[in-house]
Amino acid sequence: MQGTMLYGAHDVRFEDVLEPAILEPTDAIISLPATCICGSDLWPYRGIQAVDAPAPMGHEYCGIVEEVGREVTSVKRGQFVIGSFFASDNTCPHCRFGYQTSCQQATLIGGAQAPRLRVPLADGTLVATRDVPDADQIPNLLALSDVMGTGWFAADAANVRPGATVVVVGDGAVGLLGVLSAKQMGAARIIAMSRHETRQQLAREFGATDIVAERGEEGIERIKELTHGVGADSVLECVGTQESMTQAITATRPGGSVGYVGVPHGVTLDGRPLFFAHVHLHGGPAPRAPVPAAPDRPRLQRDDPSGEGLRSDAAARSRRRRLSRDGRASRDQDTAAAVGPEAIAASLSRCGARATARFERRSADAGSCVGR
Repeated sequence: MQGTMLYGAHDVRFEDVLEPAILEPTDAIISLPATCICGSDLWPYRGIQAVDAPAPMGHEYCGIVEEVGREVTSVKRGQFVIGSFFASDNTCPHCRFGYQTSCQQATLIGGAQAPRLRVPLADGTLVATRDVPDADQIPNLLALSDVMGTGWFAADAANVRPGATVVVVGDGAVGLLGVLSAKQMGAARIIAMSRHETRQQLAREFGATDIVAERGEEGIERIKELTHGVGADSVLECVGTQESMTQAITATRPGGSVGYVGVPHGVTLDGRPLFFAHVHLHGGPAPRAPVPAAPDRPRLQRDDPSGEGLRSDAAARSRRRRLSRDGRASRDQDTAAAVGPEAIAASLSRCGARATARFERRSADAGSCVGR
């Protein structure tokens, strides 16, 4: 088969690669009907991140299970599955605490820009949907593999609450879905920092109330003006540069939170001003189950197969990622299996995720999409 390989800056080749095979009893092989480019792919593509040897590209994926190892029990041949960019067993102490991307057996997925893919630790990594989706639903479901979960985790890490003022730094696919996530979490004001007209339009569609085109000191000053000198309650950092991180921290009010999900490149923090800023920092690779049934957060109702049941459920008083009875961390697999791909795809489509999936596929030449 053929797959996409990155040889170096601006050097991408589509060439013959080895067919995937079951290497461990916990593996699965899936066929991939679609693929896409992540903003983090642009770092090495542009030469900002070194490439020491030819590397297979692609870590966002969904598709049909073709083979499973003898120890795989949660998925079977013929099912449609969505996978995480990190393989995880979903049973180790870090997984059980809700951080599957810090799994003690974590393995970074690569090679998804090809017809077939080997997925390690399939039981903890793959999420099976109830039915095989129609072709037009696949781009929406592909967005769940990374960018939707990463945008949600940015908002969750930034402690977005109903009525909050939120700033989103970065207008790539993750930044835009961060806007969408903040809106669904009940933010009253969402300020998207964007200099691109088409992305500004998408941000507005997803729930942004204000657009700030300025960057650096001018951008920070504009945020302070919009918030009457206070700063934002929550800031989502979705780029990964020194400028974006500095802008995020400085735009946050004392006691506010920054959720950072842009892969850092050249980012350093000066401890003294950070000490006096009283700003909470939380981020990293999005966990496997980033959308919990938490108090006052919208969720897909399990008994609502239409997908219309996005609502706040104040009665759900469970932990952010509660433990299920068999000791595994709760997973969005439960929701996917219960409501099926039709409901998930319909919900995402209503909010514009189909447009974002198309946008992400175009993002290889997009300036500020670097870093997720």
